[in-house]
Amino acid sequence: MSERVKQISVTGTAPVNIAVIKYWGKRDEELVLPINSSLSITLNQKELCAKTTVTASCHFKSDQIWLNGKEESVSNPRIQNLLRYVRSNYSKQKSSERENIETWGIHICSCNNFPTAAGLASSAAGYACLAYTLSDVFGLQDDHNISSLARRGSGSACRSILGGFVEWQMGQREDGSDSIAVQIADENHWKELRVLVLVFRRE
Repeated sequence: MSERVKQISVTGTAPVNIAVIKYWGKRDEELVLPINSSLSITLNQKELCAKTTVTASCHFKSDQIWLNGKEESVSNPRIQNLLRYVRSNYSKQKSSERENIETWGIHICSCNNFPTAAGLASSAAGYACLAYTLSDVFGLQDDHNISSLARRGSGSACRSILGGFVEWQMGQREDGSDSIAVQIADENHWKELRVLVLVFRRE
């Protein structure tokens, strides 16, 4: 019998998105369901992005997270929403031959290549990236799952899963299964469009 896997690690990046039609509040705080649909433009990852590495290991005694090199509390409710979702869905889908990774500790290392809390949607990029990497670790990689997962961390994060012009559909179902992001036009739709970001720094 081959040696069983004891660690899984995935690294990914996710872009910033800028809303052109915003959502104005939530009809369900726990599931992060909006009262209206919204529309955004996804920016090029070569300029602005979040980068996240998720490692799951049977040797980790607890979940931990580092943001921009500094350890933060993993008890953040939004992070816990994502961890509960992937562990629960993995448990429902796994076969007897798959690893019990839902019981493993998870270490998350995330950073941005742009200022945090500066009006550049760092939480959207960060949670989109976390959703993607967690989904990959747990084998839940389809766009519907990733979009739904990202939404649970930060509503606008679901729009950073896709490129170009993206609509976050408010949906109608109470469980939120139809409140997902869909691409309505790709990045070549408006080739002349440019976004200018100016960063001012105090010396």
